[in-house]
Amino acid sequence: MEKFTYLVVVNIILIKDDKVLLARRFNTGYFDGDYEMPSGHMDGHETVRAAAVREALEETGVTIKEEDLEVAHVMHRFGEKYERIEFFLTASEWEGEPAVMESEECDDLQWFALDELPSNMIPKSKAGLQYALAGEAFSEFDEK
Repeated sequence: MEKFTYLVVVNIILIKDDKVLLARRFNTGYFDGDYEMPSGHMDGHETVRAAAVREALEETGVTIKEEDLEVAHVMHRFGEKYERIEFFLTASEWEGEPAVMESEECDDLQWFALDELPSNMIPKSKAGLQYALAGEAFSEFDEK
């Protein structure tokens, strides 16, 4: 019998001057035109922090050290097709200035005030960010 498996996603929360870095999805087929934190699926044989370091570099060009990342929230997300475990990690520091590095999947990257998030933010991303900032360790989210 085949065992159930989850997709695992890392979301990187970069905050500077009370603003959070958000990327607008483009040409992906999933919430195109909406914002979320830099994020991506984990590869096999990869730790959560290593995946966050890799995704931050691939998507924004910033370099983060694993020891500068903290897991701020974990979400069990139910979707139409798959269930996912989502990790939301905060970075205490990083090197480099964020830029769009994957223009085939992202057409905008900008800082938004934490109290003025865009109305077109992916619901699970907004919820995860709010839970993380509130210090809530775990949530369940159904996007159906």
